Amino acid sequence: MEYRHLGRSGLKVSALSYGAWVTFGDQIDEGLAEECMHAAYEAGVNFFDNAEAYAGGKAEIMMGNILKRSGWKRSDLVISTKIFWGGKGPNDVGLSRKHIIEGTKAALERLQLDYVDLIFCHRPDPETPIEETVWAMNYVLDQGWAFYWGTSEWSAEQIRYAYEFARREHLIPPTMEQPQYNMFHRVRVEREYAPLYRDYELGLTTWSPLASGILTGKYNEGIPEGSRMSLPGYEWLRKRLESEEGRRQIEKVRRLMPIAEELGCTMAQLAIAWCLKNPNVSTVITGASRPEQVRENMKALEVARRLTPEVMERIEAILENRPEPEINWRER
Repeated sequence: MEYRHLGRSGLKVSALSYGAWVTFGDQIDEGLAEECMHAAYEAGVNFFDNAEAYAGGKAEIMMGNILKRSGWKRSDLVISTKIFWGGKGPNDVGLSRKHIIEGTKAALERLQLDYVDLIFCHRPDPETPIEETVWAMNYVLDQGWAFYWGTSEWSAEQIRYAYEFARREHLIPPTMEQPQYNMFHRVRVEREYAPLYRDYELGLTTWSPLASGILTGKYNEGIPEGSRMSLPGYEWLRKRLESEEGRRQIEKVRRLMPIAEELGCTMAQLAIAWCLKNPNVSTVITGASRPEQVRENMKALEVARRLTPEVMERIEAILENRPEPEINWRER
């Protein structure tokens, strides 16, 4: 397994990681989740991602039970959780100081851990001043409940504001961001955040490398029974697939599949490998509901080494969605 620095920090995370979203508590039980985590660990994965919102907290409980039984050395692991959606009470949602502190303590209890390595603000909170959130996250770090804090799906402007405020107040700024990133979702990672890599060495723990399964090719002929899009609560995904944009994406997947065949890999491995080629990505969070699927995903590291500049350009010719860089008017 390849290990990469998490942005400016000294922490190293596996280039491929394993997350609990959708699967833990929704698609698979604890026994199967344990098999998947062990398959990932045996492949060299050291980063396991979670959130208080996943399966209403059940995902953290399952992961905590698995970690307790595993016998793995805690210092070898990087465990994360995310705070925002903690329940239905008036103060169980958002990034107020109250919810960040109470939500973190509750997450640690579910995970049966003294600390998590990474803690994320799961979404920006327009109803809480960023200053309050920065102070609260620093309190969490000061208590030893987490070692690093970051954001998820924040705008570049919001991250910059949080970073500069932290520096002015001699606080610890956000170290990492967890954005969606895949062949069909590129602008934020490749263009909007570009100044942040330069100015702050922002690290990325990206999610949805398979665009909710579209990039596996399994939806090319419709929605298979038992797939994520067939589950209750994922109607929004079905609508996206059935939209005009969704149909265009399926057509692009069909055109990408011959490249995967030439490389001797699956379409899923090609899509994950493509994300790994971005030098600003610290780790690509994968999800899987079977240990065999975990092991197949891990092979994307080998595929990434075969993605030459020529192959990448062939992929770009099919995608036709490379974000335009900022214009340098001096060169016009």
